[in-house]
Amino acid sequence: RSTLGESWPLNYGRTMDEKLAKCLLYTKVLTADGMITENERAFLDQAMNRFELTADQRRRVLDLDGWEEAEAALRSLDRSEKERIVSELLDAASADGRLSPLEVAAVRAISKDLGIDD
Repeated sequence: RSTLGESWPLNYGRTMDEKLAKCLLYTKVLTADGMITENERAFLDQAMNRFELTADQRRRVLDLDGWEEAEAALRSLDRSEKERIVSELLDAASADGRLSPLEVAAVRAISKDLGIDD
């Protein structure tokens, strides 16, 4: 039995699935203002269905497990794909009919982390 304890990353040595990373970024934006509305939750559910996430991947998204690695998993994508992701993040943030300053700030931070902040 391992003595590394619960703090050891469960995904150590694995690369994150692109679809999982996108959904984690959606949750990062959707929770930026401290709440997820019913419409935002519906957006996230639709994305997880569209990407055919497994039950374990869905749990990770809902538990915010892997937030820190999500941007890194998508940095190697080409610029047009990264721009599409940022557009989808804005769609997610406005799913409730309003775009909070905190959600906009989260999208900007992710854009910068992805290398498309210019």
